[in-house]
Amino acid sequence: MNSKQTESFSSAIQQYYDLTKPRVVMLIVFTAIVGMLLAVPGWPNFLTIVLASLGIGLAASSGAAMNQIIDMRADAIMARTQNRPLATGGLNVWQAIVFAALLCISGMVILVLWVNPLTAALTFISMVGYGIIYTVFLKPATPQNIVIGGAAGAAPPLLGWTAMTNAITPEGCLLFLIIFAWTPPHFWALALYRREEYAEAGVPMLPVTHGEEFTRLQILLYTYILVAVTLLPFTIHMFGGLYLLGAIYLNARFMIFVVKLYRNYSDELSKRTFFYSIKYLMYLFAVMLVDHYFWEALLLKFYY
Repeated sequence: MNSKQTESFSSAIQQYYDLTKPRVVMLIVFTAIVGMLLAVPGWPNFLTIVLASLGIGLAASSGAAMNQIIDMRADAIMARTQNRPLATGGLNVWQAIVFAALLCISGMVILVLWVNPLTAALTFISMVGYGIIYTVFLKPATPQNIVIGGAAGAAPPLLGWTAMTNAITPEGCLLFLIIFAWTPPHFWALALYRREEYAEAGVPMLPVTHGEEFTRLQILLYTYILVAVTLLPFTIHMFGGLYLLGAIYLNARFMIFVVKLYRNYSDELSKRTFFYSIKYLMYLFAVMLVDHYFWEALLLKFYY
C-alpha cells in the first residue's frame, strides 16, 4: 500500500469514526460502566464489564450514525455540525446505513449472547429512541424534544445496572432519573448560544420557539429539579456522606452558572455552562464510585 492509499484509508477510517460521535459515546459508556460497578458488591466480573461496555458502545454508535443520516440536511446548515462526514460528503448515505446496521447487529449479538436479553432489549429501545424516535419525530416537531427524547440518553447507567443484575431495580432507575433531569439544562445551554443556527436549520429548539428569556427560566427550574434528584440517592441510603458532600459541591457550582446565566445572559456564559454541565455529570458519577468503594472497604476492614 503506497502513501496515497494509506492516506485514503486513514481518511475513511476517520470518517466512520466521526460518524459514531465518539465523545458522546465515551460519556455513555462511562456512565454505563459506573452503573455496572455500583450494581454489585465488590468488583463485577471483568469479562462481563468488557462485553457489556462493548455491546452498549456499539449500539450507541449505531444510534449516533442513524442520527447523522436523518439529520444530514440540518447538519450541513449548522456551523457546529458542518464538518460531519455526511454533511461534507466524506461518506455517502448507503455507506452510513450499512455501517450503522453492522454496529447495531454486532452490539445486539454481544449483549444477547454474553450479557443478558434484558440489557439487549433496553439497549435496543434506547438506540431506536435516540436514533429514530427523537431524531425523526420529536426533534423537528416540538420544543420539548430534548425533554421527551432525553429518556434515551439517560438509559446507559440503567443498562450497566441490568447488565450485572439482570433486573430493573429502584437504584438503577434513580441513576437513569439523574441523567434524565440533567439533560434539559445541559442541552438548552448549548441551544441558547446556537439558537440562530437551529433557527436557520428549521429545528424548533426552545430558544427558537419561546425565546431566550423563557429558556433561561426553564434551565433554572430544571436545575432545581436536578439538585433535588441528585440528593435522593443519599436519602435512600444508596450512597453515604462522601457522595452527599460531592453532590452538594457540584450542584452549588452548577447553580452558580445557571443563576448567572438567568440574571445576565451572554453567549460566552451559556457556552461555559454547557461545558461545565458535561464535567458535572462525569464528576458526579465518579463521586458515586468513590463513595461506593470507600464505604465497602471500610466495612470490610471493620468486619475483618
